[in-house]
Amino acid sequence: MKEKLLQHKSKIILLGIILISVLLYFFNPNVNQFINNVVSMFATGDFEVVRDFIDEYGTYAMLVSAALMVFQSIAAPLPAFLITFANANLFGWWQGAILSWSSAMLGAAVCFYISRTLGRDVVERLTSKAGLESVDRFFEKYGRQSILIARLLPFMSFDLVSYAAGLTSMDFIPFFIATGIGQLPATIIYSYVGGMLTGGARLLVTGLLILFALSILIVLLRNIYNSRESKKY
Repeated sequence: MKEKLLQHKSKIILLGIILISVLLYFFNPNVNQFINNVVSMFATGDFEVVRDFIDEYGTYAMLVSAALMVFQSIAAPLPAFLITFANANLFGWWQGAILSWSSAMLGAAVCFYISRTLGRDVVERLTSKAGLESVDRFFEKYGRQSILIARLLPFMSFDLVSYAAGLTSMDFIPFFIATGIGQLPATIIYSYVGGMLTGGARLLVTGLLILFALSILIVLLRNIYNSRESKKY
């Protein structure tokens, strides 16, 4: 009884926060302009634009960066790697890695909490029905190791996985631990690369990252194909 009452209160509080956020967006010109600027910034696909945006806030730059990471988590599928590159470029690769890793963990926790509290209908509006269904199939295939494997694959949406996990019976602690371990390698690599990105180097590294993601996708598809073929015999 107490647990149901607590869940009900959590749902009301969360819905209230969402409602207030929506009202502020539509009726407060400053908030509206800020959110539109953030979305436009992500749409450029240029980490230097993101870096300059964060750098404008001076001593509050790290807090703004963390807020952006959480925002992009909720508003999937905005590209988080742009923030990771920008953090490394601004604060140094290891400090940037810590900031990106910790704020991404916070974003994952928020997504998990939203989906666990509000359910699938709300999450589908925040993300996409097809995207969630694809992650559901991934979970069915890999079972307990799904979160860890998904975090290690660069082409799997970080935010969709967080939302989808909250819709399952999975406990938060195992989800959080698997997320922390699984996202660490990519965060370190992206941060190290981001600290060196300038001009032509950015284009080269972007191309290499795309090639890396495609190579993993090909291997994964090949394994799925071989698994299906083996079941026929």
